Amino acid sequence: MTAYSDFSPAFVAELATADVARAFLEDVGAGDLTAGLVDPKLRARARVVARESAVICGQPWAEAALRQMDPEVDIAWLVPEGHRCHADQVVLEIHGQARALLTAERTALNFLQLLSAVATKTSDYVQAICDVPGGQARIVDTRKTLPGLRLAQKYAVLIGGGLNHRLGLYDAVLIKENHIAAAGGVTAVLHKAALVAPQARFIEIEIETLAQLSEALDAGADMVLLDNMGLSQLQEAVQLNAGRAILEVSGGVNLSSVRAIASTGVDRISIGTLTKDIKAVDFSMRFATETA
Repeated sequence: MTAYSDFSPAFVAELATADVARAFLEDVGAGDLTAGLVDPKLRARARVVARESAVICGQPWAEAALRQMDPEVDIAWLVPEGHRCHADQVVLEIHGQARALLTAERTALNFLQLLSAVATKTSDYVQAICDVPGGQARIVDTRKTLPGLRLAQKYAVLIGGGLNHRLGLYDAVLIKENHIAAAGGVTAVLHKAALVAPQARFIEIEIETLAQLSEALDAGADMVLLDNMGLSQLQEAVQLNAGRAILEVSGGVNLSSVRAIASTGVDRISIGTLTKDIKAVDFSMRFATETA
């Protein structure tokens, strides 16, 4: 697979193809035994219906699943990627080989329901803070993702209007409490990070007190993660920072608290539940067969 490139269409298509191939190894294996009940010449039309309101996400994955089973399948999306559908709305119409559609059905829906759930939750948080007076905060994801599906979930965060944090341990530096202790303090660890990871997309340090924030700023920190601070502390941190570094908040953020946090003037709010604690969106596929 090509290197990460801000989820360009070509990268997403390649990612979706690879994810779906793995999913079929898991689900189909040596062959779909139940599909043998269906005449191989039979063709079918199918509709995918959303059973609840959601931000549609995962179309490249659903299409990859359908086309890997039937390269000639006709696919017509009635709700574009990133747009919200309403309950009981038809979002996709398909026409192809009945056996192929039946084999691809669960894999296509699994990706659609997972990624739509991530995009929908992200959109809910984005909308919750979109009109905060004087607010500038953006919603950001974390590395708390499903193993093997991190890039797909991070794509869904973007579709929902959020931002991606680091993709993994390889592309950026996030200095936490144990790193600070092992390296000899805030100043020492920041200086060392600049030396050992010059290729990092960014270097961020997590701090727990205003004294640590002051030290980090004096040491030239460009990005600071304020961990589990109350609203009054966050306001003090914003004043102390005075625009010198990007300030990010993490820890215990939910839809009830996110607006107040954004109102403090921080730049980013990272939320693990965008990708970790999600409830799949309910989609169903309904078939109508026809003669070959």
